[in-house]
Amino acid sequence: MEYKVLIVEDDPMVAMINEQYVCKNPQFVVAASCRNGQEALEFLTINNVDLIVLDVFMPYMDGIETLKKIREKKIAAEVIMVTAANDAATIEETMHLGVIDYLIKPFAFERFQVALEKFVAHRTILKQNSILDQSCIDNMISNATETALTKPSDVDQQELPKGIQKKTLILIEEYLEQNAGWHTVGMIAEKLGVSIVTARHYMNYLEEQGLIVADINYSTGGRPSVLYSKTKNCSQ
Repeated sequence: MEYKVLIVEDDPMVAMINEQYVCKNPQFVVAASCRNGQEALEFLTINNVDLIVLDVFMPYMDGIETLKKIREKKIAAEVIMVTAANDAATIEETMHLGVIDYLIKPFAFERFQVALEKFVAHRTILKQNSILDQSCIDNMISNATETALTKPSDVDQQELPKGIQKKTLILIEEYLEQNAGWHTVGMIAEKLGVSIVTARHYMNYLEEQGLIVADINYSTGGRPSVLYSKTKNCSQ
C-alpha cells in the first residue's frame, strides 16, 4: 500500500529535503507541499492524505493552531511535528493533540525514516486487528516495528550489530546493486541523504561481511580516498 503525505513547511529548502526523504521510502508518496497552515487546511478540505509532516513555526497560521484545526475538523490523518524548538511546553501541547512523532531540526535521514515507520506500524496494527488486545496496544505504543511488521528482504533475518538499521542497510545495498563501479562514502552520503559518518559506518560493516571490496585512490592530487564497490559474487 502507498501512503499519501502532505508536507507543511514554509522554508522551501526544508520542504524539498522532506519531500526527498519521503520519496526514498517506497511505501510513501508526496501528495502536496504547502507553505503554511491555511494552505494546508484548504488542501485538506478537498483532498485526503494519510500522514501530515507539519512544521511548528510558520506565517499566517502556525503548526500548533493548524493541528488544532485538523483535530476540530476530524481530518483522519496522522501528524509528525517538525520544529527547531525543543521546549517542553511546545512538545507537551502537540503530544496532547495526538502527534505520532516529533522531529527536532536538523534531523537525519535515518530519524525521519523512524518516524515514517512508526506511522506504518500504527496503521498496520489497526488494519490487521479488528479487536485490539493488550499486546496490540503495547506494540503501537512502543512501535515494535521489527517484531510486528517484519517483511521479507534481501537482508538475512539475523541480529544486526548496534548502529546498523535494516532499512538503511537495504537502501545502501540497493544503491550499490543499481550503480556499478567505485564509490566514495561522500558520493553515497550525497545520493542517499545520509551523513558521511553514517555512510562510512555502513560501508565498513558491508566490507566486514564480504559484500563489498575497498581500494585506495592515490590519484586525487591530495589526501588518498577510499573507494568501495560491490563484489561480483554477492548479488542476490
